[in-house]
Amino acid sequence: MLITRALAQHITTELHSQGKTVVFTNGCFDILHVGHVSYLEAAKKLGDVLIVGVNSDDSVRRLKGASRPVNPASERAAVLSALRAVDFTCLFEEDTPFNLIYALEPDILVKGGDYTPETVVGADIVQNRGGRVIILPFVEGKSTTRVIQRLQH
Repeated sequence: MLITRALAQHITTELHSQGKTVVFTNGCFDILHVGHVSYLEAAKKLGDVLIVGVNSDDSVRRLKGASRPVNPASERAAVLSALRAVDFTCLFEEDTPFNLIYALEPDILVKGGDYTPETVVGADIVQNRGGRVIILPFVEGKSTTRVIQRLQH
């Protein structure tokens, strides 16, 4: 379900009061592929609720270039929300999810294998609260960039 930042913050506050573990991850998720699905399923297993921050269209363009995103944010969030592993999606306009992580205060922050705990935006917020930063491995050879390259050839 796509929710606003304010509602996401309210939900995480309520979940924390119930002793639930909130897991957060983020990304563009422009063309969903099996690597994304495996990653999100693994992230969900780390806690009770998985919230996925989704880059807005303007944010994706700034990060990936003028030809991206392929799919608009509302559709990317809808597809993610349809996955069994994803409890909530929340759009963010900034280039990084720092402000969203600050607002939500997740217990576990998850990123993919091209990061280290030291390079994950918001790691300090989560760790200062006693939370964990977890790096999950990529599914080899699966990426949106590769899907786009195959389509172009």
